[in-house]
Amino acid sequence: MRSPGGPGEWDAARGGRGAGLAEPGAAWPGQAHRTHGRRDDVGEPARQVPPGGGDAHDLRGQVTSDAGDIRDLPRQVPQEPSPLHTPHPPTPLTPTRALLLHPLTGSWAWHTLRALNSPQGNGSRRDLGYLGALAAAGAARAGVDFSLRLAASDGLLVLPSLGALRSEGGVEVRYRRGALVLAADGELDVVVHPEPGVGAWSASPAWLPAHALPGLVAGAPIVPLEDLDPYRTARSPRRGGGLGEPVVLDDAGRKQWAQVWSGTAAALRAGGEGRVRETPALLRCLVPLALPPGVPAGQGGCSATRREAFGALLSSRPTDPVAFASTLVHELHHAKLAALSTLLTLHQAGPEERYFAPWRQDPRPFDGLLQGAYSHLALADYHQRLALADPAHAERAWTEHARCHAMVGATLPALVGSPDLTVAGRLFADAMAGAWERMRDHPAPRGQRARAQAYVRAARTLWNQRHAGAHPNE
Repeated sequence: MRSPGGPGEWDAARGGRGAGLAEPGAAWPGQAHRTHGRRDDVGEPARQVPPGGGDAHDLRGQVTSDAGDIRDLPRQVPQEPSPLHTPHPPTPLTPTRALLLHPLTGSWAWHTLRALNSPQGNGSRRDLGYLGALAAAGAARAGVDFSLRLAASDGLLVLPSLGALRSEGGVEVRYRRGALVLAADGELDVVVHPEPGVGAWSASPAWLPAHALPGLVAGAPIVPLEDLDPYRTARSPRRGGGLGEPVVLDDAGRKQWAQVWSGTAAALRAGGEGRVRETPALLRCLVPLALPPGVPAGQGGCSATRREAFGALLSSRPTDPVAFASTLVHELHHAKLAALSTLLTLHQAGPEERYFAPWRQDPRPFDGLLQGAYSHLALADYHQRLALADPAHAERAWTEHARCHAMVGATLPALVGSPDLTVAGRLFADAMAGAWERMRDHPAPRGQRARAQAYVRAARTLWNQRHAGAHPNE
């Protein structure tokens, strides 16, 4: 699979989302080749990928299982998929190795290598200098004595996983006997004591410690709140895409995130036990964002993942645990499919933006259409299970299920019938179609379905008027 324009955020501004549905009973092109999503048609059963570990076989099994193993659901209690294989024991990571494999280290590496290979120059001194901050943080985590001079940038010297020092110039960083001493030019020395995992404490108000959310469930790894790292969002004019700006959280902001997070495991579990198992394996850090411009509090939000930072979730603070669970399902499926695309070629389509996607107003490339359909298929499954399992959320969940199921139905003809699919890609698309069809056995109430169908018809009509030369997905 080709990436449309290289690494960057997968757009997911949750504001004006629409819905769409293929005509009931209509056959998609290539339907005779469909495998109906049986697990043995698309790969081995999924296995949980341990944080920082796992292999290509694990990831292929998990992604293809999601596409094609959504079981028939009884009206009262949702039936769980077959149990996941017992995961390989996680490979123990040293603190330094964990730092090097952190998602935002990948973001820095991608940005810096891209700058070094650009025709404009050899990359910025700031980008190259960040390697020193990584080395200092890694050495401190490993307990290795060192002395190193670093430079602050934009008023902060960030030491990944530890925190940041407010400073405007050069800083001498020394580590001796379990403590860091930060000597900024013209300022008093700041003594910092690293804590296990994430964070470091200091009595100085110039030090901003890193923070983390607790594990999603007992035994799960903590989730760093990355509100200081300078590479937590893409340094690119294309970074916008409906996303809010990155924010630095104060105590009140961290408490609000923790409050929403505390109910997220229960919200995920109501939509299927597998969601609770996969999230700690895939979510490596959280980047807090502000609301997008013009979006009132409580009436929308934004979220994204990035190809070069697998495991990082960028998100504004959700309104409640169910909204957070929905965001996790949506974005982690983007991340899984993006990772799978580095292991398997699913299609040979080019980057032309010509396909109708009900969740967007602009034409999409084939790769973007596949990404969006896969993540919305997962959302349709999550909300259907939630509606059947939790009467308190049934009305809202059925509305979301109908919307997502309808939108995926509007895109499946173009995906399943595409001549650009490889053999692996056709199995994948056919499994998605089979999962979509099985959801029709337990549909949303008639009112929600009617509103979803009406919306997609209106969205398609408006889209065709705006983009007369594009592909109508028909």
